[in-house]
Amino acid sequence: MQLVWDIFVSFAKVGMLGYGGGPSSIPLMKAEVIGRGWMSETDFLDALAVGNALPGPIATKMSAYIGYRLAGVLGGAAGLAGTVMPSALLMVGLALTFLGIKDHPKVAAMLHAVRPAVVGLLLWTAWDLGPSGVRSWDTLLIALATFAVVSFLRVHPAVAILLAALVGLLLY
Repeated sequence: MQLVWDIFVSFAKVGMLGYGGGPSSIPLMKAEVIGRGWMSETDFLDALAVGNALPGPIATKMSAYIGYRLAGVLGGAAGLAGTVMPSALLMVGLALTFLGIKDHPKVAAMLHAVRPAVVGLLLWTAWDLGPSGVRSWDTLLIALATFAVVSFLRVHPAVAILLAALVGLLLY
């Protein structure tokens, strides 16, 4: 039961501090999960792949998947509740407050700086996880091709992941 509680608390931190949506939560999730020794980097990348392959918000999918891997159904429920419950409660309170202050110059100034910080966190995640996910010339080609089809051809990321899975099935 202690592990289930720890999963809830860890993902509650992620849910409360993941400003900018699910993708910005990934570095926080990585720090919690790998930092506690619950998963290896490779296992975390697998969870990230599962999260990207399925429809819906990535943070909730990953928290449920990781929680389930760690402690079964109760762990999955704890991960999901930890991610959703605190942030949902905070969002109700913040939404009510934000409606009253959204046009204040100081709030606009803070948001102006937070947006690029989220982009920086996403770049850091790619840089940090890159060596674990791209280990050879063929996986580098898959990464570059995925980037190209999503960026330039506007292919939906889920389709790109399914195509990569098909390439993996055929090549490996």
